[in-house]
Amino acid sequence: MSTATHRRTRQAAPTEDQPRELPGVGLILAALVPALIAAGALGILALWWRDTYAVTGADQWLTGAARITGLLAGYAAPVLLLLMARIPVLEREVGADRLARWHALGGRYLVGLVTAHVLTVTWGYALTAHRGVLPEGVQLVFHYPEMLKATIGTLLMLGTGAVSARAARRRLSYEAWYYLHLATYLAIALAFAHQLANGADLAEGVGLLGWWGLYLGSFALLGWYRLAVPFLRDRRHRLRVAEVRPEAPGVVSVFLTGERLDELRCRPGQFFRLQFLAPGLRWAANPYSLSAPPHPRFLRFTVKDLGGHSAAVAALQPGVRVRTEGPYGAFTARRGGARPVLLIAAGVGITPIRALFETVPARPGELTLLYRARRAEDLIFREELEEVAARRRARLAFLVGSRAELDDPFTAARLTRTVPRLTGHEVYVCGPDGFTAATIRELRAAGVPRHRIHHESFVF
Repeated sequence: MSTATHRRTRQAAPTEDQPRELPGVGLILAALVPALIAAGALGILALWWRDTYAVTGADQWLTGAARITGLLAGYAAPVLLLLMARIPVLEREVGADRLARWHALGGRYLVGLVTAHVLTVTWGYALTAHRGVLPEGVQLVFHYPEMLKATIGTLLMLGTGAVSARAARRRLSYEAWYYLHLATYLAIALAFAHQLANGADLAEGVGLLGWWGLYLGSFALLGWYRLAVPFLRDRRHRLRVAEVRPEAPGVVSVFLTGERLDELRCRPGQFFRLQFLAPGLRWAANPYSLSAPPHPRFLRFTVKDLGGHSAAVAALQPGVRVRTEGPYGAFTARRGGARPVLLIAAGVGITPIRALFETVPARPGELTLLYRARRAEDLIFREELEEVAARRRARLAFLVGSRAELDDPFTAARLTRTVPRLTGHEVYVCGPDGFTAATIRELRAAGVPRHRIHHESFVF
């Protein structure tokens, strides 16, 4: 697939008569989902309150706390599954990064609740039986129904929580973290039987029916969107590698072809999880952004060598089959409005920004792209960006050098001078996490409203 072919098949920017989804749906869902989760947690507390007639003595206070933390932990587990079930309306409107942050926060709560449940139930039962805490713990594990499986599930869950901590996460490859996270599915399944066997509040009635519905529904949605839909899509679209093209040192673009690609309904700025069916790559699905507007005949992804998986992608041969999950993400032009647009990219963060630069609705002269790289040879898509800028009459600035050499062009003061009427812009930011966070802080300091700053992390 030649560069000339790519340029001939580029899509024009959306016109005003194209259908646009309702603005604000994402904001409504972003408020509604946490509210529904909180309402469910209150329902769990109501379930405990209904079945609790009196609490007297330290043993009952502890066992009461154990019931509450156990119920809340049992409720949190399927909720976390739902957040990562890749439900299209949530992925599209709320955004994969926000869902991932909620999932991570909920995971910390879950680990805390499980830990508190184990401690309080053991201590409370020990006081009731007038036995030491350690002997009571052994009694619970080996003599209560389903407790051995629940113990294994608890250890798996706590272990996954430990490796997901930020300090440990930085030392793990994406692939190792991905596989370790799969252990949580087994942990939740192992703990479910224990909840029904030993949960006094789930013995019958509304509690039992609700618990079965929550767990069966969560696993059904997870199975459908994470397994069935990718399988059916694989059979329908039959994606495969068409070309791997070097773009910059350690950076390649992967072109995928297939059948009926227009039915994927992907948008510039979104990403897919790609599973290349080649040796060393077939057991992990990594997230990669579209780096060109989607086309009915091909999709382009651009990958930087950041680890074993991405390095192996550069060696792929044409014809390798690819399984996909997606499109995901809300980092699209739908987040914007009828205002001037500022795009800010650093490093390989240019990938989704490149697709947006060509397609985001903006009048001539009201579109700006600031692209930072350490070295001139690290600039990706330079010729393409210059061609798009000329065609769209957009402003394009390459900021090459270290932060010291550039005198940090992304401070509030510098951004205000560089971009006239900055506070009236819709701003899209993509780059390394530290860069993105710092740039957003400076944009806020410059007076850009929070709802006009759009970003999405592609590292989960």
